[in-house]
Amino acid sequence: MPRSVNHVASRAKRKRVLKLAKGFFGRKKNVWTVAKNAVEKGLVYAYRDRKAKKRDFRGLWIQRINAGARLHGMSYSELMGKLKKAGIDLNRKVLADLAMNHPEAFTEIVNKVK
Repeated sequence: MPRSVNHVASRAKRKRVLKLAKGFFGRKKNVWTVAKNAVEKGLVYAYRDRKAKKRDFRGLWIQRINAGARLHGMSYSELMGKLKKAGIDLNRKVLADLAMNHPEAFTEIVNKVK
């Protein structure tokens, strides 16, 4: 009995990977073995960096809040401690936005906890 090979599925798999490799440079975009490795590596980076993105933004928000707090003679940690004690539940994303785009609102919050 002859060997049966599912060309439909294997071709579809190759097409799917080569479609993901669109925009890559050189052989990474059109040679199956090279493209497969490049796409796998790219997906690993994408997964890892979706997690890292959250850490990066938290760090950015903390820097912006710290800069805003220091304009009012406070450090970041002092401000966050006093906000918690005063029962003001604003997350870092909102506080950073206020410090950067609405300084008068941020000033009101700082005056409230002083």
